[in-house]
Amino acid sequence: MAKAAPLRIAIVGGGLGGLAAALFLRRAGLEATVYEQSSALREVGAGIVVAPNMVRPLATLGLAERLPEFAVQLEAAWEFRRWQDGRVLSVQPMGEECVRLYGTHCYVAHRADLLALLQSALPAGALRLDQRCVSARDATDAAELVFADRGGRETAVHADVVIGADGIHSVLRPVVAPEIEARFSGLCAFRCLVPAADAPPMALRAVQTLWLGPGRHFVHYPISGGRLVNVVAIVPAGDWRTESWTADGAIADLHAEFEGWDARVLQLVDSATETKRWALYDRTPLARWHAGRVCLLGDAAHAMLPFFAQGAAQAIEDAVVLAACLRGVDAAGVPAALARYDAIRRPRASEVQLMSRGREIRNHLPDGPEQLARDRALASGDPLRQSAWLYGHDVEAACASG
Repeated sequence: MAKAAPLRIAIVGGGLGGLAAALFLRRAGLEATVYEQSSALREVGAGIVVAPNMVRPLATLGLAERLPEFAVQLEAAWEFRRWQDGRVLSVQPMGEECVRLYGTHCYVAHRADLLALLQSALPAGALRLDQRCVSARDATDAAELVFADRGGRETAVHADVVIGADGIHSVLRPVVAPEIEARFSGLCAFRCLVPAADAPPMALRAVQTLWLGPGRHFVHYPISGGRLVNVVAIVPAGDWRTESWTADGAIADLHAEFEGWDARVLQLVDSATETKRWALYDRTPLARWHAGRVCLLGDAAHAMLPFFAQGAAQAIEDAVVLAACLRGVDAAGVPAALARYDAIRRPRASEVQLMSRGREIRNHLPDGPEQLARDRALASGDPLRQSAWLYGHDVEAACASG
């Protein structure tokens, strides 16, 4: 009997989810080609929380041991502080307690460093740059993609499996599911990086800190081996509606949002030389993630608000499950394998997506009775154990039982 031809797998999008999918597919004995529209592989954005449910899959690839080369291992997380004077409302020790509960540490890192780590594990030829997907068509025997380079030259690619890992504004999503309307949250996020030499000492600790205040909150933690401090500020959007991680904001506008706050917050703001600003939109979970030979992964499938810091971790979980579902499958079995992937992953990722809604209401309470009750609840909480459904999820077991 002739041996079945290897699956032709095309991944559209060279971000964290796309590269992770290629690596887990390779671990499953499958080869995939990643098509990225940029001329150089880069990850927009800055800081990212590398949670335990992301570290464990990286360990199966042999990459987690390299995280300390650039990532900062958190000693504490969810250090909530009062906006006015920096009084600590609650703090969760991490370190060995996190290892005891979830088998590994929790890190924070620069997204570009994490992307470089994944790229370093890809074989030569697995990544094709300057390939913008302009159309996609699914068919019974194969899917067809058309890519255009910067010169406008188009190339058709046929594949047994197409993975849409092309982000919030996915080109592949309409092939799989009806377009969903994005709901504006009324908020925007400022992001900036501050050199460690210019930051207040408290911001250099290996701690994820969240300052809570009326109508807004402010997050910071060290990244890039402690050389930089990542800052994210969530504020009312005003007239801002641009949903883009590359749109420029103004430091003066960011400063104005935090007038009257603790001086250390303003020192961080004023030490930044540039900031990006993006409007936050919410999306209802998709009714399906696959159609025929095409499936979605990462933000293309489950774009979510950032308040649980789980977007990238969920994309990594997607990659693990998708590779497991495609292992040992021939071309005829692809639609059923993608249906299994959908059935395993969509309920969990949709739950995370929905849980990310509304968190800002609790964070942004005006001073008063509700704020005081919230602060008391924070002081008595145990967020590390309360995050067990996120951090403790056994994605390999989910594959085996799904």
